[in-house]
Amino acid sequence: MKVLKFGGTSVGSSKNINNVIDILENYSKKDTITCVVSAVGGITDKLLLAGKQAQNKDQQYIDTFNLIKDIHFNIINELNLGDSSAIIAFVDDKLNALKSLLDGIFLINELSPKTSDKLVSFGELLSSYIIAETMKNRGISADSKNSQELIVTNSNFTKAEVKYDVTNKNIQDYFNSASQQITILPGFISKSKLGEQTTLGRGGSDFTAAIVAAALKVEQLEIWTDVSGMFTTNPKLVKQAYPIEKISYQEAMELSHFGAKVLYPPTVQPVLDLNIPIHIKNTLDPEAAGTVISNDDAPVNGSVVKGISNIGNIALITLQGSGMIGIPGFSKRLFETLSQEKINVILITQASSEHSICLGIDESDADLAKTAIDATFENEIQLHKIDPIIVEKGLSIIALVGDNMKNHQGISGKMFSALGKNNINIRAIAQGASEKNISTVIAEKDVKKALNTLHEQFFESKTKQLNVFITGVGNVGEKLVEQIKQQRKYLKENLKINLRVAGLSNSRKMIFDEDGIDLSNWKEQLESGEQASLDGFFEKTKSLNLRNSIFVDVTANKDVAFLYEKYLRQSIGVVACNKIACSSDYENYKLLKRLSLKYNAPYLFETNVGAGLPIIDTLNNLVASGDKVTSIHAVLSGSLNFVFNNFNDTTKFYDIVKQAGAEGYTEPDPRIDLSGVDVARKILILARESGFEMNLEDIENIPFLSEAGLKSDTVDDFYETLIADEDHYQALYASAKAKGCQLKYVAQFNNGKASVSLQEIPSDHPFYNLKGSDNIVMFYTNRYANQPMIIKGAGAGADVTASGLFADIIRIGNN
Repeated sequence: MKVLKFGGTSVGSSKNINNVIDILENYSKKDTITCVVSAVGGITDKLLLAGKQAQNKDQQYIDTFNLIKDIHFNIINELNLGDSSAIIAFVDDKLNALKSLLDGIFLINELSPKTSDKLVSFGELLSSYIIAETMKNRGISADSKNSQELIVTNSNFTKAEVKYDVTNKNIQDYFNSASQQITILPGFISKSKLGEQTTLGRGGSDFTAAIVAAALKVEQLEIWTDVSGMFTTNPKLVKQAYPIEKISYQEAMELSHFGAKVLYPPTVQPVLDLNIPIHIKNTLDPEAAGTVISNDDAPVNGSVVKGISNIGNIALITLQGSGMIGIPGFSKRLFETLSQEKINVILITQASSEHSICLGIDESDADLAKTAIDATFENEIQLHKIDPIIVEKGLSIIALVGDNMKNHQGISGKMFSALGKNNINIRAIAQGASEKNISTVIAEKDVKKALNTLHEQFFESKTKQLNVFITGVGNVGEKLVEQIKQQRKYLKENLKINLRVAGLSNSRKMIFDEDGIDLSNWKEQLESGEQASLDGFFEKTKSLNLRNSIFVDVTANKDVAFLYEKYLRQSIGVVACNKIACSSDYENYKLLKRLSLKYNAPYLFETNVGAGLPIIDTLNNLVASGDKVTSIHAVLSGSLNFVFNNFNDTTKFYDIVKQAGAEGYTEPDPRIDLSGVDVARKILILARESGFEMNLEDIENIPFLSEAGLKSDTVDDFYETLIADEDHYQALYASAKAKGCQLKYVAQFNNGKASVSLQEIPSDHPFYNLKGSDNIVMFYTNRYANQPMIIKGAGAGADVTASGLFADIIRIGNN
């Protein structure tokens, strides 16, 4: 014989009931079947609602009753039973009895636990009858049996205790004489020794199935639901979650206690005692493997952690004070107080100093608990032996579960490290000596991020997910998005980095998708996005609260740069080609560095200097290895190098500057480049990264622009000065040509002093043959005293700048 149980969702519609019948019919070809069914999905809640409405003299109980009636008759009609008059008559009779009961509750204005049990029993009685009669109507050997005639309990209404000696005998006697191939039993319901209708409490249908399976000593109990077993974690919050093939009884109960709703722990006790395996199966996908719960467990993908679960709506209550130390009885009084108020304690943690006790309880009980505890310890609080009770709400418990965690070092370390790296604050920790469960209390808002972070750590093939939010998708930003689109598959397969663009913004619109924006049509999506704002982009990035989030600034906007602090404080990494933040006041520069370390949020800005060239990374490695920079000589402006490499006595300076802008070498405002401010920022950043304290005003900036160009108010005015002052620029070229030199805009740093200026470079200098928009940097250090370390290559252009930003993102992924 096999015992199968189908939950409310499995029998929640005519379509699902047909699925159940198909499953039972296939099983019955090999075995006799006992099938326990729940009420039609949602009916138990509606019955309780109708009862409450009737008790409160709310006439809407009639509407709720009519809804219950319509649901059942709609199912009967959709099952296409032909002559269904007998079924309709039975159901109609039961519904009339239900209506009479509700009318009685309305008249006497009372809903006792005894009446409540009688009220909710209608759900299972109706569903089991309809399913059994449908099967008989189709010629299947089936019949229903009222579980109230088999399962005997005490009179503890709403959660009755089973009298196993009588119950087991009733079940065995009935099935020894039953001739049908399939028996349908209503779950959840029972009767007391006095013949009163009772129910088995939460998870009662599972309990019914377990009682029957244990009484008949079957080989396996199957529980059919709407998911394919117990998952590694909540699949609604973690898309990578997958079913656990095998799990132990203890692990299943731990996971169920902490929110895995597939199974309710007390219900498995009858089969656990007899070591009868439980198989969780999916009614909507019968071929899925599901989960087998037994004592014969196996690691999931070799992981000793079997699952990650959570329970929400937690309040943390803290009893603390110096007067508790060394004084016995505080714990006893605390737990007795909660017990008297029927408040369940979900988590307990106490420091070895005995200075405090923390308890996790359901948030709905928090106010009652505080009132009761304050009353119990009123004297000690007044004498300042203990502090007033502290209550924290809006919390959740995350639990790692696994039988074999105790035999493996480092599980707790991995757990806390992964949470810490994502700025998930831990309010309390509980771990028993058995180490089957490591529980932490965190903020409710961090649950999704925590579950995804821990699942990635313990169950995924070491693939790190990065969630990127990009502001500025103009020339460089567009190239970056296209590079990400092109390389996503490579990164996942070769570097184990799952890179997703979760947010995009330009100056007008912004879009977000926590599952990753489809990059095949991101421009069209952005056009129809919401109104863009810098603060709005930050708030949305913050509220999504995704693990390993990175904000990428592809602008030259001062307001964007001064938002970095807010991102870093939320443990959101920052990657920037915007030089304003790193060249701002020295204290702000150091603050961003400190915040990056404090909140474990990477702050990378390789493209601040040299676009895609590894200049800052190389400099950081020199400093980290103990070398000291003494001097830096560099051509750091790809745009200026492009300009002076193409400007001569046969061209116009205005035309070359325009060309540089059109090809993406200059900023939208070319004055930033040609005034030397951009280069001054770059040498300042290199000096700071070398360990020197400097500000922008400390950089000597010797301009080459004409007086009118320096004083121009707008970009258009500036371009007009270039035309008017052509002779000025031709004179600069002529002077260099006469000496056999090339014009290069050079940045220098020596002995704590820095300058930027246009220089005439002789033919024997390393800068002389620098072509196109290339940059070159020469680092003189203690180790490279005579021959400098030279880095040379393309220092401007959308593609190389985008690749530098991309490299910083990958660097974070590899960390």
